[in-house]
Amino acid sequence: MTGLGVPDQWKGKGVADSRAHATTDQKETHMPADRTSTRTDPVRAAAVVVAALLQVAGGFVGGTGLWGEAVGDVANSYPTLLLPGGGAFGIWSLIYVAFGALAVRQALPGQRSRAVHRRTGWWLAGAGVLNAAWVALFSHRVVLGAQIVIVALLAVLVVAAARLYRAEGWADRLLLHLPVTLYIGWVAIATVAGAATTSASYGAAPSTPLAVVAVLFTGAAAAVAALWLPAVVAFAAAVCWALGWIAASTAAAEVRTATVVAVVAVAVVAAARLWTDRDTGAAAWG
Repeated sequence: MTGLGVPDQWKGKGVADSRAHATTDQKETHMPADRTSTRTDPVRAAAVVVAALLQVAGGFVGGTGLWGEAVGDVANSYPTLLLPGGGAFGIWSLIYVAFGALAVRQALPGQRSRAVHRRTGWWLAGAGVLNAAWVALFSHRVVLGAQIVIVALLAVLVVAAARLYRAEGWADRLLLHLPVTLYIGWVAIATVAGAATTSASYGAAPSTPLAVVAVLFTGAAAAVAALWLPAVVAFAAAVCWALGWIAASTAAAEVRTATVVAVVAVAVVAAARLWTDRDTGAAAWG
């Protein structure tokens, strides 16, 4: 980036060409080079590490029922057509590992003063706290409260993703963009499944037609998100994983068919973005 704030990739191009490619070039802008440390950098970095540990602890407590009931037992007590099969929740292990790696890296002396961590760090710390709060509420059958929290979690993750810069190499791709987009993909579907569970907890589990509409709408929204997010592969994989487990466990053939349609839609849109983007690596991984 020049001293005038013009991205390097625009050097030598005419105004018309710059305007024609403005959207793509903005996505490709690297983070600012200024890494002057501030007093808040260590605090923010520590907050992300604590949040990573907190959500792992919450996941362990929620999975075992050490405090309240096991999350799986609570979910199964409110059966719906949109509840993913038990194997789906294994993705939490991958999310926790990826988020933990992100947390450790961003806390390193050479990382914590980077602008991208300043832009995303507090949002990611908030995500970890909200995750743990969801477990605490859901395991004590405060289902509506848990649903409100998971909606907030999704919103916080989306903001974090929107504040990412283009990756400066594979370390950024694997230890920043991948954890965030993987997390969003799973939580997006978990939010919809949670809404169904919340309704069921009040004796109003979604009917088959309503479940079909919810799945198709979710698939459409995820497909749109695949066009917008800074990295598409991890997000699309998490969405398809979650939807696939809904298809495998639902008792309604109509919902199963709708889920397959949604998976195909997300996969096709993601593949189309990779095929048409002039920087496939950036579109795929950030």
